[in-house]
Amino acid sequence: MQIALPAPFEGNLAPARAALHLAIGLYTAEEATLGQAAEAAGVSQSEFLRELGRRHIALHYGREDFAEDLASLRELPPT
Repeated sequence: MQIALPAPFEGNLAPARAALHLAIGLYTAEEATLGQAAEAAGVSQSEFLRELGRRHIALHYGREDFAEDLASLRELPPT
């Protein structure tokens, strides 16, 4: 997919930076998961998380997510 940017942005916004901005927008609009957004931006999930932190963007992690994580932890064998 190609996106045409208005002339004022064409020379000033590198493709990687544009992909990151788009991915952050999709994530904050809850139209993409963290993994999907990181992939769209072309970075690892940890890099994407760091970028969200730099921009003070909250993670989408609610009670249901927490409950699922707890259930997964309970299924792990004891160490």
